[in-house]
Amino acid sequence: MAQHNLSKGNLLHNMIWFSLPYLLSFFLQTLYGLADLLIAGQFNGADVISAVSIGSQVMHMVTVMLVGLAMGSTVMIGQFVGAEDEKKVSRAIGNTVTLFAGVAVIVTVILIMTIHPIVSALSTPVEAVPGTVSYLTICFAGIPFIIAYNILSSIFRGMGDSKSPLMFIAIACFVNIVLDLIFMGPMALGASGAAYGTVLAQGVSVVIALMAIVKKKLFVVHKADFMLDRKVLEKILGVGFPIACQDGFVQIGFLVITVIANRRGVDISAAVGIVEKTISFLFLVPSSMLSTVSTIAAQSIGAGDRVRARQTLKYGVMMSAGIGLIFAVLFQFISGPVFSMFTSDPVVRELSVQYMRTYVLDCVVAGIHFPFSGYFSACNVSILSFIHNVLSVLLVRIPGAWLATELSPDSLYAMGLAAPAGSLLSAIICICFYKWYRKKGKF
Repeated sequence: MAQHNLSKGNLLHNMIWFSLPYLLSFFLQTLYGLADLLIAGQFNGADVISAVSIGSQVMHMVTVMLVGLAMGSTVMIGQFVGAEDEKKVSRAIGNTVTLFAGVAVIVTVILIMTIHPIVSALSTPVEAVPGTVSYLTICFAGIPFIIAYNILSSIFRGMGDSKSPLMFIAIACFVNIVLDLIFMGPMALGASGAAYGTVLAQGVSVVIALMAIVKKKLFVVHKADFMLDRKVLEKILGVGFPIACQDGFVQIGFLVITVIANRRGVDISAAVGIVEKTISFLFLVPSSMLSTVSTIAAQSIGAGDRVRARQTLKYGVMMSAGIGLIFAVLFQFISGPVFSMFTSDPVVRELSVQYMRTYVLDCVVAGIHFPFSGYFSACNVSILSFIHNVLSVLLVRIPGAWLATELSPDSLYAMGLAAPAGSLLSAIICICFYKWYRKKGKF
């Protein structure tokens, strides 16, 4: 069985070795939505841009919730790898596959049945409704592919292998871009073309991943391992369910902000969609660090080395917040040229620049609380991440966006401050939780 025990050796080297492929994988996966929006802007107007941005935001919410749920598998597999218990690793993998096969069926059926209520609830601009419905119908039908890819990736990463998922997504991303250019260019399929490209490319990544597993025998799972084990499921869901709820709640918060933007017209809707996609790209660093910290800390805890786990958190915060600061400064100067690639509409471009210059500050503060969330998951107390994220959304992000709209209706500068203000509250809560648990001797 191909495993990489990251609880041994030079910690900083292991973190860089593991996080770089993870970062590149996240980059390529985010490029899916970014490419959809970028190519849509070259061949279509604000209505299609808005449709793709709204539809992809819904898909992003679904995806991050599924990835959050799968984090339970990543952490549990990581702990068993650290403890060098191959039998339990196999059981965890088998149960993960069975569990998420059921999840795929349920989620697909529910989402397809609720497309029109979702589009309506988001206050989608009238011009963008047909495109948004088409985009979501196609993407929801492809949910099984999306779940399969992310589950396979979670299994590989729990075993300490972050390179294989990078290879799978790299090929899929290339396929997605090519299909986007064909479907939205010569075939002029608009938002539907973006959706077809995304789903078909994700299917390609799943096929390649399965071929690699069979050909290289990357891990061995017996028939008995697919039988659901209550204790294994409790561990998976005990970590994964709070993270999924947390991520879902955070994404709902973002969708509420999207609704606020949508009600201000199609130009602002398009601008907010463009910035959200760009921010999701910049957030690859804290996101990859969250996963790196959770995996390495989980393996360290499985090996009985909590000092190494805490050191992992320290390095994670330093690296992600430091790179976030670079992004925050850089985008004060390059926002205009960057958004010119997305749209030629001067109004949409100016609104995008306004929103970005304040929103981008979130990269710094999120660089602090993301690694903490990874550490909490590794310690089997992911409920702490749920708490700080929910409080951030309810107390700051949503109220802040609404208040900014009321006080500054002609600009997006103030609205962009809601996100970093919410992350600041999260960071403060995380630090308080950490100190309290350290004082109790639990960390």
